[in-house]
Amino acid sequence: MTTGKKVGSIIAVIVVIALIAICYYRYFFVFGEGVKAGELNYVVKKGYVFKTYEGKLIQSGIKSRQTGTLQNNEFEFSIANQEIAEKMMANSGKFFELHYKEYKHSLPWRGFSVYVVDSILTSKDIPQ
Repeated sequence: MTTGKKVGSIIAVIVVIALIAICYYRYFFVFGEGVKAGELNYVVKKGYVFKTYEGKLIQSGIKSRQTGTLQNNEFEFSIANQEIAEKMMANSGKFFELHYKEYKHSLPWRGFSVYVVDSILTSKDIPQ
């Protein structure tokens, strides 16, 4: 192998490794994780090719910047697996504490949101 071919091979390997690292960081690296709590508004299964579960949690009672008013805070998310989604669908309108992971970008088979719920911590009825 000549010196030029060795250098070209080394550069090609470095470029491939760099592309793999960039793709991992953008789509698979967990940027953040945490817990959100609120009333489950809805969970739906949707998509053209990849059917994913999407939901919305309403966090109410957060003060707004204007005095004397309340502001609703909505948390839109995708759901990691079917069992969690079905449990949430059966209990829409209840108070949930959800553990989620935040990614930098979404993937079509993971859902539309960068927030992916991976577990339910608690579920309880909302007091009337």
